[in-house]
Amino acid sequence: MDFESVRVFVDVMKRGSFAAVARQRNVDPSSISRSVASLESQLGFRLFQRTTRKLSPTEAGNEYFSRVQNLMGEFDRAGEAALDLVSLPTGTLRITACTSFGQRVLAPILPEFRALYPDLTLELLLMDSHVDLVKEQIDVAIRFGQRPVGDFISHKLVSRRFHVCASPTYIKTHCKPKDPTALSELDCLLFSMPGYRSTWKFRDLHNNTLDVPVTGHLLISHGLTMTACTVAGLGPALLPDWLCQDEIQNGLLVDLFPDYACTATEFDTAAWLVYQSRSYLPSKVRVFVDFLKAKVSGQA
Repeated sequence: MDFESVRVFVDVMKRGSFAAVARQRNVDPSSISRSVASLESQLGFRLFQRTTRKLSPTEAGNEYFSRVQNLMGEFDRAGEAALDLVSLPTGTLRITACTSFGQRVLAPILPEFRALYPDLTLELLLMDSHVDLVKEQIDVAIRFGQRPVGDFISHKLVSRRFHVCASPTYIKTHCKPKDPTALSELDCLLFSMPGYRSTWKFRDLHNNTLDVPVTGHLLISHGLTMTACTVAGLGPALLPDWLCQDEIQNGLLVDLFPDYACTATEFDTAAWLVYQSRSYLPSKVRVFVDFLKAKVSGQA
């Protein structure tokens, strides 16, 4: 039995098309089709019904997939476990995070990680929407909010704190708001995602909470651009700490309400390291998780 053909078949079942697997493997779709056809010839039955518009697994294909996907996983893990005993991590590590976190937090520390593990290839998928970890074969995801739910392992990387910031130029021109309620009278900078552009929530040192309605004429979908616009004096903005802590320390931004916890959605959220639940954790994932915990905890 050609194990590579079986692996191709499993990937096609997970991703739903020959073309998607071909793109992921950087090969021509015809080679994926030939590999599946070769496996069908070896097995003696069809795995897929093919039309010009649709690829659908046969009943036999579904049954075969249900049995071989776990076997292939065990086969891969056996090789990974043996290799981990004799060498530094190798292969490709696929990581996903939001674009701003990738640029501000991950990029500066990657040179050190690359120096430690030069034989490991990193593939960063930076996007501001969640991807399917199984379908996209993601090794590690960095997610934000409350602890993620589902059939995954999740470890808290770092607590997330938001700040309402403005530039010294803006404060000089418009005066510093005396308390959070004053924001409702200002032209604020708003993230253009649901839940972030209508109300900012505040919690004082006594755990009293306050919802403040906010409005603004500039909506922005990109975190680093939001920071840049705030520094430019276009208005107050609600920013996560990794997008404003350097600017606050350098005097480019002012934390308007340092005695308040603030958010647009929920208090006490965090950045989480998320990866697929497996009986064996590959060394490439383990070393990256340990590295991020050491470098980012308390800094992001």
